[in-house]
Amino acid sequence: MKRDPRYDILFEPVKIGPVTAKNRFFQVPHCNGMGYLRPRSLAAMREMKAEGGWAVVCTEEVYIHSSSECDSMVEGRLWDDGDIPALALMTEAVHKHGSLAGIELQHAGYCSTNNFSRIPPISPSTMSVDSYAPVQSHAMNKSDIRDFRKWHRRAALRAKQAGFDLIYVYAAHSGTLLSHFLSRRINKRTDEYGGSLENRVRLFRELIEDTKDAVGDSCAVAVRFAVEEFLGPQGITADNEGRDIVEMLAELPDLWDVNISDWSMDSATSRFELEGYQEPYISFVKSLTSKPVVGVGRYTSPDSMLSLIQRGVMDMIGAARPSIADPFLPKKIEEGREDEIRECIGCNICVSGDKLSVPIRCTQNPTMGEEWRRGWHPEQIEAKKSDDGVLIVGGGPSGLECALALGQRGYRVILAEASAELGGRVSRESRLPGLAEWGRVRDYRVLMLERLANISIYRENPLSAADIIEFSAEDQFNYSHVLLATGARWRKNGMGRVHREPIPGLEKIPVFTPDDIMDGVLVPGKVVIFDDDHYYLGGVFAEKLRAEGHEVILVTPAPDVSTWTHNTLEQKKIQKKLIEIGVEIITQTELSAAATGKVELSCVFTARKTEKLCDSLLLITERTPNNELFQALDADQGSMSRAGIKSLKCIGDSFAPGTIAVAVYSGHLAAREFQSERQEEVPFMRERIQL
Repeated sequence: MKRDPRYDILFEPVKIGPVTAKNRFFQVPHCNGMGYLRPRSLAAMREMKAEGGWAVVCTEEVYIHSSSECDSMVEGRLWDDGDIPALALMTEAVHKHGSLAGIELQHAGYCSTNNFSRIPPISPSTMSVDSYAPVQSHAMNKSDIRDFRKWHRRAALRAKQAGFDLIYVYAAHSGTLLSHFLSRRINKRTDEYGGSLENRVRLFRELIEDTKDAVGDSCAVAVRFAVEEFLGPQGITADNEGRDIVEMLAELPDLWDVNISDWSMDSATSRFELEGYQEPYISFVKSLTSKPVVGVGRYTSPDSMLSLIQRGVMDMIGAARPSIADPFLPKKIEEGREDEIRECIGCNICVSGDKLSVPIRCTQNPTMGEEWRRGWHPEQIEAKKSDDGVLIVGGGPSGLECALALGQRGYRVILAEASAELGGRVSRESRLPGLAEWGRVRDYRVLMLERLANISIYRENPLSAADIIEFSAEDQFNYSHVLLATGARWRKNGMGRVHREPIPGLEKIPVFTPDDIMDGVLVPGKVVIFDDDHYYLGGVFAEKLRAEGHEVILVTPAPDVSTWTHNTLEQKKIQKKLIEIGVEIITQTELSAAATGKVELSCVFTARKTEKLCDSLLLITERTPNNELFQALDADQGSMSRAGIKSLKCIGDSFAPGTIAVAVYSGHLAAREFQSERQEEVPFMRERIQL
């Protein structure tokens, strides 16, 4: 296929100071849970971006000195020369594909608690650290500022030695020492580094000049700057100091990477922001500088990218999450395969990897984070080992992914779905408030499956154990392996994390589950939601029911609503939205019993009982696997053997209920391991500490 000539402009080279990017696709710095602990995994992941056509591939935050570390989060380090070899693995991998390697040098100032180093954090003025830890920072004196400049310069020189082509001076996300100096809210100094905007910008200017002096002969010097902090007059705003700072420094760096702050705003989920949401804040930058400008906005549409370049908003298309969902996004546009882009759904499961200090993962791209340790490639997969046919029962996220991967391997696959619609829980949940883009998980896989001649899809085909045994020998099917992706259903008895036995009294009140509501069952009157799941659905159903006119009380034993979404940067937005729309929120409280027209609540600390009147109860606790079909088949091994069925396996939620990302991964893993000869005790490689 040929590239649409409209997109030719996206593949023009861009000069960035002394280096040149081969096209306009720029993978901006993003965290990944690999950092200094897993350098081989990190290098392989970044290499995949370069192979996929990204002209610039950057690190995550790389901390430049022991006075700033973010343990237990696992990010980059460049404290001394001993850190150079690990980072060089990445630059060498990226350079193999003709791409530039960028590094984001970071010092987090008072946002570093320094739990590992035990060095007091530093900041423009003394203050408590940016967490609930009982730690305060040391106010930097002139000598400290000179030391910081030396640390940054040395880090830039080490980065050059490691092979980086582009060096960042980083003043974004409200979590950097430079952004602290820029902020009148944080910087209370009265010397030449505080007070007026010109004084607060002084250190920023000095670091750009220092970095250019140190490495500017062969490395481009980029600035990453948040033009809007959403703090009103106390913060930097795009129409005030944000614009002024860009104007003051306009021609000094070789490239401007501009965004909004903090991280939860910069990486807003699709539940709260659509593609291109940052443009209104950063669109002025290009008018103030002749240097290349890059920005982000979760762009997945080539037409949106084209528009940004043609309208002069950006010179390069920045991406973190879209490059995770599809490392080959640029290559697909270049080859005229833009309809095959695996579009980011904006769920921020990728962010959770960094928050949990584990390798990055992605709902859309199950190979993300597995490039080195499992040897997975997002666009390549091992060919089939036999001519055996495979039956997959269930067309939800796990079944669709497994069918696609097996089909790409060359196996004959029959996919049977009981309902008229493919997608399973993805289709159902994508109809809920704010989750429409999650339907891309289904849409991409259905599109790709329909292009494979060796895949047969049968909708509205519920199968019993007898059907599976009977049909296996028929010529039109002829399968010898069965994979069950039959999903899970929500419990209606309240069992979950808090209650390991059913909640008493549920027979006295109308009780509903998420499945009931997604099936269209009408819920009467005032509703109590008991959320013991703690991910997104508690907040989503509260929003849905409130919009339908119900009084809603959300009860959770956690300290706040949807508490796991701290890992996806959404929690504050979710709770704020629920408060604004009038949902009553009761935290750190259990649902201990139900009765006619009311529920009994219990404090998680004191067990003190209270009551709330209600007409209905929605339980969001945990799910049970739909594994009855597996149990029936597994109990009849004789009939299976006589029918020529060689293997039976459960995948996805029918094996162990989890997130959609887990379901997709389970399906992909099953397809990769199908008829595999690997017998390792540990099924993936590990990066070990050598003694």
